[in-house]
Amino acid sequence: MSPSTPKHILVTGATGFIGAHVVDNLLARGLTVRAATRSKQKGEKMKAARPQYASRLEFVEVQDFSRIGVFDGIMDGIDGVIHVASPFTYDTKNNEEELIIPAINGVKSILSASTKQPSVKRVVLTSSFASVVDISRKYDGDFTYTRSHWNPLTYEEAVDPSTDAVVAYRGSKKFAELEAWGFLEREKPSFDLVTLCPPMTFGPVVHPVHGVAGLNESNAVLWSVAAGADPLPVARVSAWIDVRDLAEAHVQALLRSEAGGKRFVPASGEPFSYELAADIMRERFEWARETVTGNYESGKKPDQAAEWIATVLPKATESNSPL
Repeated sequence: MSPSTPKHILVTGATGFIGAHVVDNLLARGLTVRAATRSKQKGEKMKAARPQYASRLEFVEVQDFSRIGVFDGIMDGIDGVIHVASPFTYDTKNNEEELIIPAINGVKSILSASTKQPSVKRVVLTSSFASVVDISRKYDGDFTYTRSHWNPLTYEEAVDPSTDAVVAYRGSKKFAELEAWGFLEREKPSFDLVTLCPPMTFGPVVHPVHGVAGLNESNAVLWSVAAGADPLPVARVSAWIDVRDLAEAHVQALLRSEAGGKRFVPASGEPFSYELAADIMRERFEWARETVTGNYESGKKPDQAAEWIATVLPKATESNSPL
């Protein structure tokens, strides 16, 4: 480990689906983690489940990640930041107040706090493929998303009371990430920035979850498939990533000097659909043959699903990633 390699990392959203995997990846590398969480109880459960790392894992409670200044008091000794936390809900009454402003302020808060801690040399921000994708685009099968793409949603469209919360969420990710890049342009801090824009994320759960109701969004949809959803859900895009690969991407984005100042779209090279997920379940689990439906909204047969989503649905690229 070189002298410039960060050794004491702040991870926000540490008791969430992605954040917990990031924490585990850092700890496995011998790094020390200060983990920020809204729930002290969840933090205690995560730490208790990792006794071998007790001396290198500390949890701090941060009730409101979007409040400016909330991170100022927990930056002492930190030399690297991975900001995973962001508001996520489709049950909103005011898109601007509940989704967009909190996401923007959360970025402002973590970057402002990092500016006040001279030892911080890099901040890694979890953005989303939602900030990249143009849902209205007509695909011809050859189009590939890259780090240069941004969704075309305007701020006015995102905050409009008539706008669906799913659309407003895409706006919250776009404008929060734009704020991050704008902050660096304005403030010219001593640290650099890396943003990751992952698509739907699936994989094992390693964070504290109280039953099915506590599952993250992507795994909750998979659970509905396993429980016999009929018809099967329709994937908005075919891009996806395994949460363990995404955690590795976060850590590599922090550690690799050449990643600084860049935006990445980490994704699997294979397309995804819930039809394929259902096929895998029925193939591997006997119980699924009676439970998981074979009703495809696309009207395609199972053996045509892979070809269909590869040519009709959008793709994301992993060729831009150095990770």
